[in-house]
Amino acid sequence: MSSKFLIFQGISGAMKNIWYFIFFSMFLLACEQPKELSSINPVNWEKRTLKKQVSDSLISGASYLSVYSEIYSETEHATIDLTATISLRNVNKKDTIFISKAAYYNTHGELIRSYFNKPIYIAPLETVEIVIDQHDEEGGTGANFLFDWKIKPNTHAPFFEAVMISTYGQQGLSFTTQGIKVE
Repeated sequence: MSSKFLIFQGISGAMKNIWYFIFFSMFLLACEQPKELSSINPVNWEKRTLKKQVSDSLISGASYLSVYSEIYSETEHATIDLTATISLRNVNKKDTIFISKAAYYNTHGELIRSYFNKPIYIAPLETVEIVIDQHDEEGGTGANFLFDWKIKPNTHAPFFEAVMISTYGQQGLSFTTQGIKVE
């Protein structure tokens, strides 16, 4: 009787070890390190931050840009995640422009994040980009940006454009949106 008890106890101990191994493995897989999202590191924006006050003689404006971090596929219950590249473009040949706010909102109009808290500059014909990672689904199917900007009189307003892209297997999809000036 005692030898049967020891065998059962040995199997029970081995089973416990297997269960501990399975549990520990599942725990490690579930504890994936959070991925840093592109374009939100403040160090990236500090090098563009103005060191002095923006002139009062500049004209202020605002632009709206629709962005899709995911789109519907087949039904309203299935979506495809997208990577979005947001281009902030200075279309002027000689004049620098200033962006004082780049705020990202979700489908419900709730602020997700602001990319910088001090005005930045964009040199003539330069493009600055914000990337919304494919795995960043916070924006949803109706995300958008609001940009506040300042320009010298008689210069062109900044041009804002988004390029959304996704590739799954051999299938790819991409499209663009363009910003509009808002009051």
